[in-house]
Amino acid sequence: MDADNLVRMANRIGDFFEAMPDRAEALEGIATHIRKFWDPRMRGQFLALVDAGEDQLKPIVRDAVTTHRARLT
Repeated sequence: MDADNLVRMANRIGDFFEAMPDRAEALEGIATHIRKFWDPRMRGQFLALVDAGEDQLKPIVRDAVTTHRARLT
């Protein structure tokens, strides 16, 4: 899948969960959504982008991946 599309989708998920008052719950929600609805190839490519230092990710998305990395692999 196109890297720009993965980043755009992840940021849109982040936009939705960013409105939650409980940040820990929001981070968990982002990771859960990606785990449940993205196939393993998408998740692998996305994690590679994060590891490469993708700079277009919203901070909340990056925090969700960092905090819940084990759930995404």
